[in-house]
Amino acid sequence: MIFFKKIAPFLFVIILSFLTIKPLFNPGFFPIHDDTQVARVFEMKLALLDGQFPVRWVPDLGYGYGYPIFNFYAPLTYYAGSIINIFGFDALISTKIIMGLGIILSGIFMYILTSYLFGKIAGVTSALFYMYAPFHALDIYIRGDISESWAYTFIPLVFYGLLRSAFEKKWKYIAIGAISYAGVILSHNLTAMMITPFILVFILFYFLNYYREKRINTFINPLIAIVLGLMISAFYWIPALFEMKYTNVISQIGGGADFRDHFVCVEQLWQSPWGFGGSAPGCIDGLSFKIGKMHLLLSLLGFLSLIWLVLKTKFDNDKYKNTILFTFFSTAGILLSIFLMLEISKPIWEQIPLMAFFQYPWRFLLLTSFFSAVLTGFFLWFTEKKLKTLKTNKFIIPLVVSILLFSLIFFNAKLFNPQTTEFKTEKDYTSPSNLRWRISKISDEYMPKGFNKPRNREDIPSKIIEIKEDEGRTLFELENSKTLRYFFDISKRSEIQLNIAYFPAWQFYIDGKKTTPSILENGISLIIEPGRHELYAEFVQTSIEKFANALSLTGLFVFIIGIIFSTRKIVYGQKNR
Repeated sequence: MIFFKKIAPFLFVIILSFLTIKPLFNPGFFPIHDDTQVARVFEMKLALLDGQFPVRWVPDLGYGYGYPIFNFYAPLTYYAGSIINIFGFDALISTKIIMGLGIILSGIFMYILTSYLFGKIAGVTSALFYMYAPFHALDIYIRGDISESWAYTFIPLVFYGLLRSAFEKKWKYIAIGAISYAGVILSHNLTAMMITPFILVFILFYFLNYYREKRINTFINPLIAIVLGLMISAFYWIPALFEMKYTNVISQIGGGADFRDHFVCVEQLWQSPWGFGGSAPGCIDGLSFKIGKMHLLLSLLGFLSLIWLVLKTKFDNDKYKNTILFTFFSTAGILLSIFLMLEISKPIWEQIPLMAFFQYPWRFLLLTSFFSAVLTGFFLWFTEKKLKTLKTNKFIIPLVVSILLFSLIFFNAKLFNPQTTEFKTEKDYTSPSNLRWRISKISDEYMPKGFNKPRNREDIPSKIIEIKEDEGRTLFELENSKTLRYFFDISKRSEIQLNIAYFPAWQFYIDGKKTTPSILENGISLIIEPGRHELYAEFVQTSIEKFANALSLTGLFVFIIGIIFSTRKIVYGQKNR
């Protein structure tokens, strides 16, 4: 019975999540802005089966020239999808599974955080408000940004781990904070960039509230979690940062994605038509940027409740104080995230160059949705406290929650639907022609600088190695995402072209001797002397990547050792009060 009481809220959240994932059970797929998801899952699977790990290069994207996409684009969701794909589901079904899994886990992780802060009833309510947030539907069923939606999933767990590690000196909470922060980084680098300043402010905020009591663990433990999370995810973010110079990713800043053109008008946060188009300058967009009327109203009630409580109450224990402090932090967080979406914040965007990578200020709806769900939970916790002395309390709170959840699902469930469903199969996304042309055109920002992209389908090379007929012929070839091996017979000194996008991780050997290729506008070339030769090419880890891999392994080792000894308390700091 006790076990059932513990799992009942989780089951309740999972059951009520059904309407958010229902369209994923339909056959076929639906149009999304980032229509590369199925292809990326498929290409990740091929690379894993070829023995790549960590996966950085895929052979078919990049117009058939190959593409180091997973060196730069956060790979976690695609690892998850590819593993499902390897176990027998096709790439399309695997993509749907990771979409649905991310949605459900967002509610579960929010429940874990808010039930700790506010209790089970408020926790369930917060979880469903987080899961049914309009921006969440926008991310999944319109934009198709599975990576960002997975980062959205991990955010509550990050704060749960940091909060509990600050006051309960057990390694497992540091581990939760570390692995969930690594999860955010490995899911979506822009979300990680967005949330990290908020995390650092959170740590500093708690430290300043407890430093007089010399409770150093409120600062040290969360900081350890963040550093450990950075170490675990280092295999991805360090190469992404330091090897970006080899790509054309800077081209994504400005143009149609200039942040100056995509600020949100205040009225759009309250109400804007639900659409399946794109973001445009001004107040009329093809997308809706509404926070949600219920989310805003309950956030306001949570804020007013916080003011009343602070004026009327003394904080006499840690748990009570932590609840109030986290709600303060969430109030500041929602106000700041809203501010950063409005044009009034443009001077800040212009003073911080890194913010240009966000492209769209409305991305901060992600954090607004998180903080509004927390404030909703706080309001219910406050209401429950105030009604505690009433005899009818046992009926009022369940009634209020039932009305809120019914209204939430009634109004927001319809947002979790695609514009239409198309009869498509895996082959519509993973056939060679689709991979090398239609999918490649959607996302090609990580191609080498100066790369001459094909202008039409006919310009795409049909094979990797090109030898002129009058100069020689290929006797044997073996190609995969990690290695290339050719045996050929050359009649005269020739220049052989390899249709591979240049990246420093590729190394080339002629008859076992390392050689340096010439970089072309759309591939590389090698000078070959007459005779029979072997050409061997291998995609290896660069020095930066080797260092980053070692750092991740070290972080993972520390993480595992900590888990093994998780029953031991950390020795520094005072005992928990």
